[in-house]
Amino acid sequence: MLRCGMSDRDKQALRKLSAVFCQQMVVDEQFIQYLQADEILTEDMAESILTLKISAKRNWRLLFLLPKRGPSAFNSFCSALRVTQQHHLSDQIEQFSTDYCYNLISRAGRFKCIACDRVFVSESMETCLDTDCPITTPVLPCTQDFYLTHCEQSYRMCSSPRGCALVISNVTFDPCAAPDLDHRKGGEVDEDVLRKVFTELDFVVTVHRNLTAQAMRECIEQFCRLPDHRTADSCVVCLLSHGVDGAVYSTDGELLQLDWVFEAFDNSHCPLLQNKPKMFFVQACRGEEMDCGVVQTDGPVRTGSPSCEQRDAGREGEGDPGSRRAMSLGRPRIKLPQRSDMICGFASLKGTAAMRNTKRGSWFIQELNAALRLRSRDTHLADILVQVNARIKEREGFAPGTPHHRCKEMSEFTSSLCNDLFLFPKYQHQF
Repeated sequence: MLRCGMSDRDKQALRKLSAVFCQQMVVDEQFIQYLQADEILTEDMAESILTLKISAKRNWRLLFLLPKRGPSAFNSFCSALRVTQQHHLSDQIEQFSTDYCYNLISRAGRFKCIACDRVFVSESMETCLDTDCPITTPVLPCTQDFYLTHCEQSYRMCSSPRGCALVISNVTFDPCAAPDLDHRKGGEVDEDVLRKVFTELDFVVTVHRNLTAQAMRECIEQFCRLPDHRTADSCVVCLLSHGVDGAVYSTDGELLQLDWVFEAFDNSHCPLLQNKPKMFFVQACRGEEMDCGVVQTDGPVRTGSPSCEQRDAGREGEGDPGSRRAMSLGRPRIKLPQRSDMICGFASLKGTAAMRNTKRGSWFIQELNAALRLRSRDTHLADILVQVNARIKEREGFAPGTPHHRCKEMSEFTSSLCNDLFLFPKYQHQF
């Protein structure tokens, strides 16, 4: 029988140590934001905790809610303790939990407590329904003090709107032209997530779904020529599709080279965005190789994704690199100095597959959404993407065709930014 709640072992650990935790734990805004980013606490739950002025009552309220928040709540709670430098408490509760398992084993010689092996605790099926939705915590606003102390060394980011955002999402592919490209179930969730978060960050968002190669090129070229770029301070481009290294698939099975996309926005081809930050986010595989992970010999292992995972890989090896490059409209390669002020987040490493949950959307977009909402107010975008990498590194899911049906992913980013890039959300500069 599938159980959506916390394991008895972890509940017992929280119950036995509740007196110590109520007295010693510090539950501040950072602690709560971490649990929200992990989708353990909803916005209403976070507010109900933070509005309590007495620390003991805050602590008790959190301990009361945690056992009902799914199998991964305990691991997230322990991680939040470590992130907030409360290692003495995380060590206590993790040791208690481990001892509880050993006691169970000793009382039943042939009984094996699968929950002892942190690698296998991950939700092999969908957990509680309230964790199926992406984090919707409102984007936290930048303060005037932060803006005034950081605006001088960063890109100008005070226009309203901040810029234009383009989202191209290929979910359904032509079964005749691209029979090997499956329907990207869950891709619709990513579209909605990106539209909402960048709208809250004060971008004018345009979403295009299911485009052919020609339509993708025309859409990008039209976006590059928008006169609104002249008065805006930045732009965002999100590409969601199946893919291979260096390219993403159109619905008719053709490859659109990312090199051509970047070239379209360089200083020569898009003069209205010269010296302005251009942000790219690519949710697509960069190869067929499935990262099944390795056994961790030190430190905790957290599993943050249920089943229903799929890969965003396409037909790896279709043509040699030279032939694929020739599909990029025949434009000459642009020297590196002409391509500046760009930052691009990739869902996976070169040669590896990117994971997408059929109900929650892709891992990368989930974590990017959470980080932008919680960190944009005071964190450089490059540092936000480092945090996304860290969260992706901790995730583990299940996908058919992998050893033991377990899979990992690792995101990365590249940058030619020349200044700090803060989005300064919801801050209106007074001219």
